[in-house]
Amino acid sequence: MKRSTKIVTILLIFFLVIATVIVGRMMIGNHFKKKFSKTPPPGIMVTEVVEKEFSEKIETFGTALSKKSETFKIKKDDLLEDLVLKNFVKKGDTLIKLKSGNITAPFSGVLGYTGLTEDILISDNIFIITLDDNSIIYSDIKIPENYSAVIKKGLPVDVKISSYKDKIFQGEIDFVSSRINADTRSILSRIKVKNENLELISGSLLEVSVKFNLRDSLSVPDTSVMVEGDKSYVYKISDKNIANKTEVTTGLRSNRKIEIISGLNSGDIIVAEGLKKVRPRGKIQPIKK
Repeated sequence: MKRSTKIVTILLIFFLVIATVIVGRMMIGNHFKKKFSKTPPPGIMVTEVVEKEFSEKIETFGTALSKKSETFKIKKDDLLEDLVLKNFVKKGDTLIKLKSGNITAPFSGVLGYTGLTEDILISDNIFIITLDDNSIIYSDIKIPENYSAVIKKGLPVDVKISSYKDKIFQGEIDFVSSRINADTRSILSRIKVKNENLELISGSLLEVSVKFNLRDSLSVPDTSVMVEGDKSYVYKISDKNIANKTEVTTGLRSNRKIEIISGLNSGDIIVAEGLKKVRPRGKIQPIKK
């Protein structure tokens, strides 16, 4: 074999070995890249679409009024003994023992003074004692004229007071005036609130929400809705855990819930939180909220 032929053969074998090594390394690299670079689908909070009560509201304020109130004026020198009042008395209980005759409770309620100090309580030798039946609280509220067509007896109301920030007291409209006040352009209404635990006190400022146009509608968390321009979307999750971007029509917002008018059905599973981690048609690992 000629020397030149040997050199060519050696070179060919050398380059063939180099090429085989390069191709082999690429194949091995791709294999391990595919094996170890697979990112598992993100864990995303999901929730079920359910029905919830929605309503429109009229927000206003009112002052708490007792169901019944009675005031007693008592002369100091008519007392048989030192005046000690009970916090709560029942109908027929003796309130105060007097020389001229004992005073009994005409109804069950809470006893109190009209003031807190002796200087206030005593005027010309007279005590003033109050008895309030707070088992039911009333309040007169003014409803703007433009709601006169919807305001009616029996509508539910929610009541809040500053001393119970996280508690809502339930009540209803008890009376609606037949006339609109020409000066205030409002219609006078009275609400009634059950106060079994006597938490509401006469004279308290009430935050009143009158609910009307009540309806049961589909509801989703407000954290699940994306707004793009004048359109709203949610991610609806398929049986294979694929996130599908779905357009919805929204309605009222209440207590961090949004009313869904169209686009979803009851029982659908949607993304509840973590929208930034989701991609359209992407797979997720659902975590039930």
